[in-house]
Amino acid sequence: MENFLLSLCFPFLLFPVLSPTKAFYLPGSYPHPYGDGDFLSVKVNSLTSIDTEIPYGYYTLPFCKPINGVQNSRENLGELLMGDQIESSPYQFKSYVNETDVFLCSTGPLSMEEAKIMKLRIDQFYQVNLILDNLPAVRYTEKGGVRVRWVGFPLGLNYNNVYYMFNHLKFKVLVHNHGDDDYNDRYNNVTKRVIVGFEVSPCSYRHEIKGVGNLEMYQKFPSGINCDGLSLAMVVKAGEPIVFSYEVSFEDSNIKWFSRWDGYLKMDGSRIHWFSILNSLMVVAFLAAIVLVIFLRTIRRDLAQYEETDKDVQAEISEEISGWKLVAGDIFRPPPNTELLCILVGDGVQILGMAFVVVLLAAFGVISPASHGALLTGMLFSYLILGFVAGYVSVKLWRTVNGGDSKDWASVSWRAACFFPGLAFLVLVSMNSLLWGSESTGAIPFYLFVLLLLLWLIVSVPLTLVGGYIGLKSNSIEYPVRINHIARKIPPPKYPSWLVVIGAGTLPFGTLFIELYFIMSSLWLGQVYYVFGFLLMVMILLVIVCAEVALVLTYMHLCVEDWRWWWHSFFSSGSVAIYILIYCVNYLIFNLQSLSGPVSAALYLGYSLLMVVAVLFATGSVGFLSSFWFVYFLFSSVKLD
Repeated sequence: MENFLLSLCFPFLLFPVLSPTKAFYLPGSYPHPYGDGDFLSVKVNSLTSIDTEIPYGYYTLPFCKPINGVQNSRENLGELLMGDQIESSPYQFKSYVNETDVFLCSTGPLSMEEAKIMKLRIDQFYQVNLILDNLPAVRYTEKGGVRVRWVGFPLGLNYNNVYYMFNHLKFKVLVHNHGDDDYNDRYNNVTKRVIVGFEVSPCSYRHEIKGVGNLEMYQKFPSGINCDGLSLAMVVKAGEPIVFSYEVSFEDSNIKWFSRWDGYLKMDGSRIHWFSILNSLMVVAFLAAIVLVIFLRTIRRDLAQYEETDKDVQAEISEEISGWKLVAGDIFRPPPNTELLCILVGDGVQILGMAFVVVLLAAFGVISPASHGALLTGMLFSYLILGFVAGYVSVKLWRTVNGGDSKDWASVSWRAACFFPGLAFLVLVSMNSLLWGSESTGAIPFYLFVLLLLLWLIVSVPLTLVGGYIGLKSNSIEYPVRINHIARKIPPPKYPSWLVVIGAGTLPFGTLFIELYFIMSSLWLGQVYYVFGFLLMVMILLVIVCAEVALVLTYMHLCVEDWRWWWHSFFSSGSVAIYILIYCVNYLIFNLQSLSGPVSAALYLGYSLLMVVAVLFATGSVGFLSSFWFVYFLFSSVKLD
């Protein structure tokens, strides 16, 4: 994917940017028409909170359960890794049949422990997440005269140290009738509709316990329920039961089925995204000008060796001979820790390829938002399959650095297959131990760890070895110059080289920090991110900037006769990870002030660290490969005396 041609694909990239979600769904995602009176079942997902980032199962609290027992829904790999726990609920409707004052159940008197946990969850701002026909329930609030949409609704409210429970739900189901098109089935005079919206308004209402003693689930209350969303009445108290009820209304809507997700995925601030891209383009143009000057100077001085020119140019040539041309015999000298460098570059190309594949599929709508966990599932399987690329790049680079030697190629392939997955496994185990201790549904089950291990052993490892074998059998890259037996002494630098390398990361970071804010808000603040067209463009610009930064710094090091460009090129572009890490810490301090407890902070820092390492590998591989190409081109095209 690193050879992706922006000039060919740019017109297609604009399409997902301008209309990212309309009329394009993953094959197999199709509308479900319902006739009048058909049963509709609401599902529940895990309770979530941006205050703790630790999900819990819905039925860990004393909620009403279905008559036939709780049934778990089939979940894909991504949903399991995300901590989703989708289960059946007792909430049931009849399509296009309005109902009011429906009794659901009455809990027994709350124990001290149940009341304590419920109050704690209210203090931690936990949200209830309901799903109908694959649509999450949303609620609307007024804020400053603006109608704000929220996914899910809070458990309750702590007002003046008194805890109130939202025990009565007002549902509104939006349906669409297309007339005589494909979504309307008029057979035996039965009209069928599709669900295009699911809204909920919670309120706190105190029922008379004596009036519900003989009621069964789904029966109507003898007296009407007049519940205002602003009223607070149902107090959470040990020794007292909680009565749950609901009402539902159906409303015709002009929203079409293929547009029903637009409201969920709508993101404001498109001008900010365009500003980010224009800012990145300016950085790209500036670095491209520097690169162009470097090449023009090199070619001009090379030609000056064959033609008579004025004294000024000859003086420049003499000055240049004291620079990068003097390190020709050491420029391809193997660096320290060669095997580690080859492994990091191979793993970085694999991670970069995974990112481009997933973002490209999401930008063109192939990965649909209607499929929960599809994005994470796509990331996992694309990473496993691209193990082939990691093995090929690692072994081919290993052979090149060692002069075509094929020894230990299997060891290089094996370590390339283990290095980043091993780091990810350590982070996941550490984070999972914290979630297990908290009894959270976000903890990955043991059988899922076994499944991930089997997928890695059966898919990724063999493909990495196959890629390494193909890299072994392919033609090795021959250096254009010979390597001297004795290493040339490097002049003492005027300034620390590591300082320049670290400072170089500011330019790549400047191309992505705006998009990084939106991504972090999506991951940790419950906001939706689905402008993958913008993200794809930013990723392409990031790769270009990383390549240009590494190329310029490599040239600067060669001009001061420092031939140790291998690791410098990797970390010059990879140092953007340092600034992302600093940004993550800053985001934790200033944007996640409400994050409560050391467990939540440890989860945030652990997953952020894994993301930073992945960025280091991906951007570092871009910088190294571009610098390798530059050095090879430079010393193969320039005539050396």
